Amino acid sequence: MSDPLLTVAVAKARWRLLPFLGLLYVVSYLDRINVSFAALTMNADLGLSQAAYGLGAGIFFVGYVLFEVPSNLILARIGARVWLARIMVSWGLATVALAAASGPTSFIVLRFVLGVAEAGFFPGIIYYLTGWFPLTHRARAVALFMTATPLAGLIGSPLSGWIMSLHQTYGLAGWQWLFLLEGLPAVVLGVVLYRRLPETPGQAAWLRPEEAAALTAAIEAERREIAALHPARLRQGLLSRPVWLAGFVYFCVVVAMYGLVMWLPQILAEALPDGPDRTMHVSLLVMVAYAFAMVGMTAIGASSDRLGERRWHVLGSLGLCLGGMAVMAWAEGLAGSLAGASLAAMGIWGALAPFWGLTTAFLTGQAAAAGIAVINSLGNVGGFAGPSVMGFVKARTGGFGEAFVCIAGLMLLAAVATWFLGRPRRTGNGPPST
Repeated sequence: MSDPLLTVAVAKARWRLLPFLGLLYVVSYLDRINVSFAALTMNADLGLSQAAYGLGAGIFFVGYVLFEVPSNLILARIGARVWLARIMVSWGLATVALAAASGPTSFIVLRFVLGVAEAGFFPGIIYYLTGWFPLTHRARAVALFMTATPLAGLIGSPLSGWIMSLHQTYGLAGWQWLFLLEGLPAVVLGVVLYRRLPETPGQAAWLRPEEAAALTAAIEAERREIAALHPARLRQGLLSRPVWLAGFVYFCVVVAMYGLVMWLPQILAEALPDGPDRTMHVSLLVMVAYAFAMVGMTAIGASSDRLGERRWHVLGSLGLCLGGMAVMAWAEGLAGSLAGASLAAMGIWGALAPFWGLTTAFLTGQAAAAGIAVINSLGNVGGFAGPSVMGFVKARTGGFGEAFVCIAGLMLLAAVATWFLGRPRRTGNGPPST
């Protein structure tokens, strides 16, 4: 960008907003996936079969999907600060409540409630970021924000292993401590968010008035240009062909993501001998896959912004995921499973930043609020399907090979859909964004 005020404003927004928003997403992601570590002992305590665990892990996304579009429309109407704070407090309390689960039914119901409580958080953040980062900087901003998910795995894996070691402290099981100690931070951070998150550049005390004006002007000009090329009405966000193509791609990616992460601790645990340190060993091995995920996300997101290209970066990432799933389908032993999981994780997380850079290039106004929520809702259907199918296949066959073959096939279909998603037209500031 040639405008120095705009360059400074974007840099300030990046360092003032993204670390805090990333912290919120770390907590969000931990509260989604901590059930995968809890399952190492919780399943036996609650009498959960493999199929019941898979249903409980996945049903979170049913509640999320049902309330996601309404949630994002409410956020667009009343503002991010109030609505995101409400989401965080309610999901933190729902996570804490999981510590009181007493059997399969209560576990499944509470997971559904957690999904309802968290509905709209991620698409709300993506929509919020469109008001702060022009298209030429958006993929990098989304990538930095979404590194929270692999970072949550890197931090959360050993943390969850340590919390699980508190088993029978004050009479509570390790998995109960896990839900208690990882749910309460969401409540606290929800209050912090309400007090400190600026709605718009004009409300940011850390931007000089002229910097805020330059950033606001650039965003508004970009929105007008996008609206001229792509209608901004609510109907376009809900019904347009590109939105549904993008939603299918995201569905496939999320099937792979949660099919992997919700079962990876149990897959790796099966390859390790029993012992008092097995849970901690599993948590350290899971960290390896998340480390590859972080490398993929940061490197591919940075490359996508540097080259001003989105579609081929998504396609290449889908290829990495397909290869990793194929390795896991036929791998025998710990080394093969971990290698396949690491390659798949690099592709899954590597696809996310260029994917959201691609989709937000043709959405603005009400269409953006609705379209982002529709895409994420379709993706979260994949969040239900992935763990559930994995549990069904495990119960029927005793292994996961057939499920990983199916996921690899979905990656091929996602690549075809990405190709037909096409290239949005050039916008005024910088190179084309696909």
